[in-house]
Amino acid sequence: MDFGLSEQQEMLCDSVRRLMQRHAPPELVRRNERAQTFPEELYEAWAQAGLLRLPFPADDGGLGGSVVDLALVMEEIAKVSADLSMAYAGSVFCGLNILRNGSEAQKRFWLEKVMNGSVKLAIGISEPDAGSDVGALRTRAERRDHSWILNGQKLWTTGAGLKGAVISVYARTDASAHYRDALSLFLVDAEQPGVQLRKLEMLGRRCVGTYEVFLRDVEVGDDRLVGGLNGGWACLMSGLQIERAVSAASSCGGARAILELASAYAQERTQFGRPIGSFQAIAHMIADMATEVEAARLLTHRACWLVDEKKDALREITMAKLFAGETYAKAANVGVQVMGAYGLSSEYDMQRYFRDARSATIAAGTSQTQRNLIAGLMGLKPR
Repeated sequence: MDFGLSEQQEMLCDSVRRLMQRHAPPELVRRNERAQTFPEELYEAWAQAGLLRLPFPADDGGLGGSVVDLALVMEEIAKVSADLSMAYAGSVFCGLNILRNGSEAQKRFWLEKVMNGSVKLAIGISEPDAGSDVGALRTRAERRDHSWILNGQKLWTTGAGLKGAVISVYARTDASAHYRDALSLFLVDAEQPGVQLRKLEMLGRRCVGTYEVFLRDVEVGDDRLVGGLNGGWACLMSGLQIERAVSAASSCGGARAILELASAYAQERTQFGRPIGSFQAIAHMIADMATEVEAARLLTHRACWLVDEKKDALREITMAKLFAGETYAKAANVGVQVMGAYGLSSEYDMQRYFRDARSATIAAGTSQTQRNLIAGLMGLKPR
């Protein structure tokens, strides 16, 4: 079994690393984080470098990259900022949903716009009373003449306020059926009439932005209905493994950055006449962190490889998402402990990684939801 990266993958990682160093240096990330603004020039650089084309098939204008390739890109972006990686992941994830479930006309219209960066896609699933419980969705779409009229509210919609944002809105189109047969997916321009956005004040991930979205008599045509009438559940499930794969990869990238920051600090900071990393208490904390980060990466890479091999990897992807997210959050906590008060100071990056990491065990499915799913796949029925 080969655990190494190919020469092309090594080059991919190196090119993304250099791109991020050039277009998202630490001082720029800090400035945008404080101002809660997104660096549009970075997104343009991703598009120009072909990163947005990477996972799409060559026949559709993409580069035909693998899920492992996608995970590697996510790791390198998230190593700089897991917040920024969400803008990349959202567009790619929703774009792949159009690839899998859209009509030929929709694919011709949307995919090139996603790949050239002129459209940024955001995910509109969660609502005030519907998070892990997708069946509780209340946003509705009703047929009126030759259009659909959407009314409802979405919450925790990452990137809805970005330039050129289009929201993938999941809405009920059948009031009486079971939710698996009652949901439909619509593409809604964030700036169209009837759409109101409210940017939320969050603990972390402040550049891309998290939004509350209000839909009041928003009119969309049949050309914005993806996957057919009442086909929303199938659309949602078809992208589940990719969503959790990129989420796990993002957690791995953030955890790697924390490990590097903590290790460097432990070698530079002296107390009682020697570097604090020479004290066993500190050294063992960092050694444990390094072991867990590497385990999370291997678990994630293997799960992505299984998806590339067209195998059912739901259990492995779910395990990777669970373990990587928990490792990221734990590493951030240890990183702050190693740096002490410096880790809490806004003049240092550790506090930003600490804040961003806290959502890793919540977003894209909570750790508790992942554990329930894993147990169910093992034949257990946790209640």
